[in-house]
Amino acid sequence: MRGSQTRRQSDHKTPASAGDTALLAQVAKRDRTAFRSLYDRYYRPVYRFLYRFTRRPELIEEAVNDVMLVVWENAASFGNRSKVSTWIMGIAYRKGLKLTQKTRRHDDRFVNLEPHAQAELSDPSREPTDIAITQDWLKSGLRNLSSQHRAVVELTYFHGFSYKEIAAILDCPVNTVKTRMFHARARLKSLLPELGGA
Repeated sequence: MRGSQTRRQSDHKTPASAGDTALLAQVAKRDRTAFRSLYDRYYRPVYRFLYRFTRRPELIEEAVNDVMLVVWENAASFGNRSKVSTWIMGIAYRKGLKLTQKTRRHDDRFVNLEPHAQAELSDPSREPTDIAITQDWLKSGLRNLSSQHRAVVELTYFHGFSYKEIAAILDCPVNTVKTRMFHARARLKSLLPELGGA
């Protein structure tokens, strides 16, 4: 699982920042066409993240819309303090955290992806090599992690964010991200045999 941070960045799955700042500036002026473009860019990454983070498929569509509503309402306050992608995923994380806190009693229930949802959320041709190798057991293992550890793994290996970016998304120190990843990796490593690994 020790993929190169550089390679993860070059294969970043979240939309590139080029053009996002300009779009968001237009959204701040209540440009609905710009908002539609931004929505289309971020729908899949936000959906994918919230699906794996919360594991509540019946709530994801509404949650994505809630995230994008916050983007619409707060575009003017963005301030260029981070990438647009980091800002939007931070909103998604906070929304997902509220969902998991409200539905903690369901946290031990794993919901398998339906075939059509699997096809929608998975795009093997765009997965970095180090992710493709461990993708199956990562997806299976994520259900056994706490929501905090799951978020770090998801943002690192499925969205390609750096630890610094993840710290901004989760609003915590970089060392906290590293600690959570350490524990998540240890847990996933312990699960490897039962998940069909070597």
